[in-house]
Amino acid sequence: FQTQSLRLSDLHRKSQLWRGIVSVTLIEGRELKAMDANGLSDPYVKFRLGHQKYKSKIVPKTLNPQWREQFDFHLYEERGGIIDITVWDKDAGKKDDFIGRCQVDLSTLSKEQTHKLEMPLEEGEGCLVLLVTLTASAAVTISDLSVNSLEDQKEREEILKRYSPMMMFHNIKDVGFLQVKVIRAEALMAADVTGKDSFSKSDPFCVVELNNDRLLTHTVYKNLNPEWNKIFTFNIKDIHSVLEVTVYDEDRDRSADFLGKVAIPLLSIQNGEQKAYVLKNKQLTGPTKGVIYLEIDVIFNAVKASIRTLMPKEQKYIEEEDRLSKQLLLRNFIRMKRCIIVLINAAYYISSCFDWDSPPRSLAAFLLFLFVVWNFELYMIPLALLLLLAWNYFLIVAGKDNRQHDTVVEDMLEDEEEEDDRDDKDSEKKGFMTRLYAIQEVCVSVQNILDEVASFGERIKNTFNWTVPFLSWLAIVALSVFTIILYFIPLRYIVLLWGINKFTKKLRSPYAIDNNELLDFLSRVPSDVQVVQYHELKQDPSHSPSKRKKNNP
Repeated sequence: FQTQSLRLSDLHRKSQLWRGIVSVTLIEGRELKAMDANGLSDPYVKFRLGHQKYKSKIVPKTLNPQWREQFDFHLYEERGGIIDITVWDKDAGKKDDFIGRCQVDLSTLSKEQTHKLEMPLEEGEGCLVLLVTLTASAAVTISDLSVNSLEDQKEREEILKRYSPMMMFHNIKDVGFLQVKVIRAEALMAADVTGKDSFSKSDPFCVVELNNDRLLTHTVYKNLNPEWNKIFTFNIKDIHSVLEVTVYDEDRDRSADFLGKVAIPLLSIQNGEQKAYVLKNKQLTGPTKGVIYLEIDVIFNAVKASIRTLMPKEQKYIEEEDRLSKQLLLRNFIRMKRCIIVLINAAYYISSCFDWDSPPRSLAAFLLFLFVVWNFELYMIPLALLLLLAWNYFLIVAGKDNRQHDTVVEDMLEDEEEEDDRDDKDSEKKGFMTRLYAIQEVCVSVQNILDEVASFGERIKNTFNWTVPFLSWLAIVALSVFTIILYFIPLRYIVLLWGINKFTKKLRSPYAIDNNELLDFLSRVPSDVQVVQYHELKQDPSHSPSKRKKNNP
């Protein structure tokens, strides 16, 4: 955090933390240098602006890759900055090959305008095609409790007007407004031991993150019950984002020590309620010592939020490389196995109907089969899914919720955390892993594929389980529309319109980023692992406000 530490004492009581946003769309590469024996390359691109980093996907076996990926950077300097861009060839089992580099000088570009750039690569061959747009700053601020936007009637009315239904098609990317009051923490873990009597203390500070927006409080020295009393505001780009609040212990001699963390999905926030959140461990699977008091307000436009749900998620800055973990591999295998078992059980159930194991059930299934096949229309597919959503909703309303807290996944996450701790202690004994890099890379790929497959199945299940009501209601609206369309419009016309759209999309918008609306929707639905991570822990009664008042008359 040293490179981006923002001391509040150096800021105004309410100040803009960055001056703009730079949106970079990586379109394609042309005639890149061949780095492999087959006369081709497996290129990917790295971007860097200050401490902000991004990495594109790898396009295998080509010298003219098509990426069509978008990345957003924060612009801290009024005069601009320089984006360093490097192109690499991915090599399994050895160091990646350097293909070339180029730079984009943002000070030469005009604002509020999209620039198409063809950047020749230095120290290499070919060029990259980019779209670069500089826009005005998002409203991301830090202030004291005395400066509260939502308590100022005029400012509150302006914010409500900005996200009113009348503004549903104005600036689709600006979905909503988030205000976070970081009030205080209590009973934190002691990270430092000093003095003759081994006095335990910490120097805690708080990091508030929303996607790639990261803000810090000041440090309260030698205190296990710090009071920050700061307000953070963010623009919401995606209502399905997760607010992360992490408490660290400042240590000037080395990196900050982790004290605790909470992850709060924006859709689960209750506006204006001061709440004590039990701090969790790094894996967000269980409690650690201490609680943090937050008051959060979310204002958003539901139509904009629904439209953004069908667009690609914002990509985070480059994170630490994936590494092989036998617990993680086992966890993903078990998750995928559970999804497959559901399909197998459904197949056994259908087979039992064919075998007449239960004559009444088989007779009902036979009559239903005859009725459906005889009267089948395409609109019945979304209608059936719509009825499933409605059935589960009425079960929840009636108090017959069949969703169970996933203790299996939670246990596996705890095992994984224990393994992480062992890995930290035994890191010096891992020399042999470097010699088996190629094998590890294959295992990591398998591990990630298992995670993607398991997450896909779990997200479909959680859509119909009403895990996130906003998304389930959105699914109901979409399925209702599809049912009506398929009922009234012949299938051949729908297929014809779909084909015309697909064939003309490139002509209408040459640089459009390809996406699948259904997959973008499912990416917002939490998997079972994320449900466990975002689950709010019950507070220890000793930390309740009333108890605190009694203990501190």
